[in-house]
Amino acid sequence: MQIYLVYGGKSAEHQLSVAAAFAVLNVIDFQQYQVRLIYVTKTGTWLQGPLLDQTVKTSQDLMLQPVAAPTRTGGLIGQAMIPGNFRAQDAIIFPLIQGRSGEDGKLQGLLEILGLPYVGAGVLASAIGMDKIASKLIFQQLGLPQVPFLPILKNQWQLDAMKVLQQCEGALLYPMYVKPANSGSSVGISQVRDRNSLQTAVELAFQYDQRILVEQGIEARELEVGVMGNQQLEVSGAGEILKDSLFFDTQSKLTPAQPELAIPADIPVEVEQKMQAYAKRAFALIGGSGIARCDFFLTANNTIFLNEINTILNLDPRAMFARLWRLKGYTQERLIQHLLHLALERYEQQAPTTNQ
Repeated sequence: MQIYLVYGGKSAEHQLSVAAAFAVLNVIDFQQYQVRLIYVTKTGTWLQGPLLDQTVKTSQDLMLQPVAAPTRTGGLIGQAMIPGNFRAQDAIIFPLIQGRSGEDGKLQGLLEILGLPYVGAGVLASAIGMDKIASKLIFQQLGLPQVPFLPILKNQWQLDAMKVLQQCEGALLYPMYVKPANSGSSVGISQVRDRNSLQTAVELAFQYDQRILVEQGIEARELEVGVMGNQQLEVSGAGEILKDSLFFDTQSKLTPAQPELAIPADIPVEVEQKMQAYAKRAFALIGGSGIARCDFFLTANNTIFLNEINTILNLDPRAMFARLWRLKGYTQERLIQHLLHLALERYEQQAPTTNQ
């Protein structure tokens, strides 16, 4: 059987995606699988690489060069392809593109149309997980606690910016966070402490999306819980991101110096259990499958808020998700093998007409 790694992409998380593909490739059982590389460049070109029967030396090797115009000496070559012509026999697709067009249901929709089994969440769960406004409104309706927030449309801002600013200040207290509805790795996200910075942040966020939200800032710890499964769900323990500042921005996530992690998190058992219950409920009710990570805020008096759910993850063995599951007995090799198994299980459980 073949595994098609689909990675790269046009978002700010391009390098994280390449690193995740390298991490997955390094633990593939090449006695059981061959791996086909599908690299999406920063400009959005799809390149199909060679069929591998062993891993590569560095993550840089995964940044395929086009046949017609290689940009550097050495490295692997990729043939340009049209995504709609994507065909794979006896194969599992492993999507690892983070952010827009990879994490928002678009890639998953393509794979559904082509009738291919793939790792991770389907179209609906991916779209909800990526859209901060949609997910918060749904979670709020389901009784999953949310930090106070206010959604804003671009035409509202254009019609009466002062009214919008007054609405924010009437509903929320400083500090606030301003976020595009669809972005990853803190792209377009700002922390604000007064009206001037709020106005600037709103204008910045609207450069990335037509819909944004303004969210109440709170003093809280940041914790994460992993979820795996389809109908039968497993949850990891909680891990904590230890950081010096309130705002963990894009550059912080992309630099080699990663944040310090506390695994397992030093929290009461009953608090962890409540987070796990929230994570399972959120995952199940958006139609999640395969894997996800739920991010939480925890205040000093142990009040829990569900911040977001992520459906495409950094699977580097040093990252939080993999380390949380190692505590549950999942080596990196076993983790990847289990995700492949879940992909086939979900594919086989779908209506027969979708698999023709």
